[in-house]
Amino acid sequence: MNQKYPSILLENAVNEFAKLPGVGRKTALRLVLHMLRQEPQATTDFAQALVALRNDITYCKCCHNISDAEKCAICSNPSRDASVVCVVENVKEVMAIENTMQFKGLYHVLGGIISPIDGIGPSDLEIESLVQRVKTNEVKEVVLALSTTMEGDTTNFYIYKKLQPFDVNISIIARGISIGDEIEYADEITLGRSILNRTPFDQSFKI
Repeated sequence: MNQKYPSILLENAVNEFAKLPGVGRKTALRLVLHMLRQEPQATTDFAQALVALRNDITYCKCCHNISDAEKCAICSNPSRDASVVCVVENVKEVMAIENTMQFKGLYHVLGGIISPIDGIGPSDLEIESLVQRVKTNEVKEVVLALSTTMEGDTTNFYIYKKLQPFDVNISIIARGISIGDEIEYADEITLGRSILNRTPFDQSFKI
């Protein structure tokens, strides 16, 4: 049975909140009612923050991480080791690895992983730009830090084959991350050790 709302404005707001991942209509209603209980300025600030996020957010021209400027704070940091690049699926993995405080190199955000069932192929990802970074000869090691799923492993192998012609070490994070696990949900200690104990990629599929 459909929920009846006393106001079309309330219903419209609930409909929008319910579009968020993991938010059902009951939770959406609770969030909307919470917003109504706040001072008007609080709601205005919330709305303006979302509009600014959508309109003003940019992506780092180097690593494709979400950024406030043309080049993100990590790529702009002279203390980071530019010779080591960690390849991740999206910004959530960057945040997870940064929280371990164990990695001092740079990142490359693919924007997803190869998934034919979802219609995502290599050309839909930032793989070619990774190849271009390696071509400059500034990158000495590429660390593959994708989730240990079939799609993640497929993407790892595709990148490995693309980078094989170049003089670059290709490593993969240690399998302290269980098979099928998403990187963003790994605890910081396990993830940190997986980064530190990374192994050459070509050894990861030898019997």
